Amino acid sequence: MSSGLIGKKVGMTSVFDDRGNNIACTVIEASPNVVTQVKTEDGPDGYDAVQLAFDTKKEKNTTKAMQGHFASAGTEPKRTLAEFRNFSHEVELGDEVRVEDLFEEGETVDVVGVSKGKGFQGVVKRHGFGGVGMRTHGQSDQQRHPGSIGASADPSRVFKGTRMGGRMGSDRTKVQNLQVVKVMPDHDAILIKGSVPGAKNSYVEIHKKKLHEK
Repeated sequence: MSSGLIGKKVGMTSVFDDRGNNIACTVIEASPNVVTQVKTEDGPDGYDAVQLAFDTKKEKNTTKAMQGHFASAGTEPKRTLAEFRNFSHEVELGDEVRVEDLFEEGETVDVVGVSKGKGFQGVVKRHGFGGVGMRTHGQSDQQRHPGSIGASADPSRVFKGTRMGGRMGSDRTKVQNLQVVKVMPDHDAILIKGSVPGAKNSYVEIHKKKLHEK
């Protein structure tokens, strides 16, 4: 990982490029992130990283320990924290990091978020099973069933990892190599081409690509 910011997914919109193509974009609000901790390889943590905080939170909803943590950085309590290793910019405790400080139009980024939760889903939706096709032998509602899940006598069990129905979504997900379409410093926002994980108003991490990464 390298430099990055925490943001909030606002929704989607579309913009036109110079050739008149309509590009679908995700709007991410990334108001100034506050540096709440700076870790160094020589320090007790043993590695280089920068901890950023985002989105104001009421003090009464913050634990005493976290209140002290934010107070040491000279900022009010925040809702979410994220750590970025090998931060490319020199920052100090209490500094603010803005979208225009890190990102430029046209570069590629990775976006990390928690995907939408879909509850319990069957094998067709969860794993892309094709179903059994045409109804035969008096089947009433078997098209989307998983079918046989194991042998009988040998090995007399179901193998671990067999794809079945179950909880789907609500997983930490990364989408790589997304293009920054527009940086809007006046609105503390950034437009990213395509879709990113998560529902509206959910928090995402925007990771700047390293120079050697493609």
